[in-house]
Amino acid sequence: MGMVLLVIQIITALLLVGSILIQSSKGGLGTAFGGGGEFRTKRGAEQMIFRVTIVLAFVFLAVSIANLLVR
Repeated sequence: MGMVLLVIQIITALLLVGSILIQSSKGGLGTAFGGGGEFRTKRGAEQMIFRVTIVLAFVFLAVSIANLLVR
């Protein structure tokens, strides 16, 4: 059981790092295509990546706690 949790934790960590690196640090995906620096809300793929990042963070936390309790 511990080995399965460890593998899930590693996969989740890699996905979490990837989803964080995909996100832009300035204004989102719109600035890559000539958008201005004004405040705006996240839409489309940018919002989906943001939500996936949050879900992956919670999954990583839950698996980490479960891995700690199994040992």
